[in-house]
Amino acid sequence: MSRYQLFMLSCLFMGTFSLFFSAVIAQDDLSREIEMELQATATPTPSAATLPLPQDFPAPNNSEIVAPEQKIYLIWLIESLGWFFTPAFLVMSITMVALVVMNFLAFRQMNFAPKDFVGQFGEYLDNKQFQEAYEYARSSESLLGKILATGLAKLSSGFAQAEEAMQAVGEEETMRHEHRLGYIALIGKIAPMLGLFGTVVGMIDSFSTIAASAGQPPVNKLAEGIATALFTTEVGLAIAIPALIIYDILKNRLTENLLNVNIATENLMNRFAGMNTK
Repeated sequence: MSRYQLFMLSCLFMGTFSLFFSAVIAQDDLSREIEMELQATATPTPSAATLPLPQDFPAPNNSEIVAPEQKIYLIWLIESLGWFFTPAFLVMSITMVALVVMNFLAFRQMNFAPKDFVGQFGEYLDNKQFQEAYEYARSSESLLGKILATGLAKLSSGFAQAEEAMQAVGEEETMRHEHRLGYIALIGKIAPMLGLFGTVVGMIDSFSTIAASAGQPPVNKLAEGIATALFTTEVGLAIAIPALIIYDILKNRLTENLLNVNIATENLMNRFAGMNTK
């Protein structure tokens, strides 16, 4: 990860935490104001002379006591994200999982430089069975097989031309793998930005409620905006953090596999280095 990406992620985390603590402080101040107002308007405690006798109290009706409704976290999350952020994050997460599975399957060693292929191909070359080696490389689906088949096909023009052809095939395949892998990094960059956008939307919603209220703004409306702000930030980071970690892991695996392919290609084809152009 470059220094620019680290700097942008640091700024994003600092901004997100600042908005989070600002929202928490604002909610605490609002709760204190409501509590003080309720205490100021509360009726005075009656004296002992005016207290009713125990028989004057009505019998409690347990059926009228209703416990506060507990929201399920997932339902609360979906309601807070709303019609825009819910499908956006859902599509982004499904796409990321699909890309991760595709890249993990594509970056297996058998797709780059299988050990059994290297041994068999080297045996063909040692026995001067070049046609068999070419057919064996053509039948392989690995990157090493494609490169070696291309090199053997161009040997008639000289080793330099064969080396250039093998390098072109290697660069083309490397670009294809990096292009598919880059989408995971793209999701890792977009997800927190989308979460930050949701944070701004939620805070604007809360402040709009305060501005539109003549007196004390309704607490539930303020809580809805704050919930949108925090949930979008949470989901955005929950997608971005694994995406960036997995991207680095797969990037290192790709680099290792490409290095193994280069080493195997040099070891197998160096025996033709002194070949002249016919």
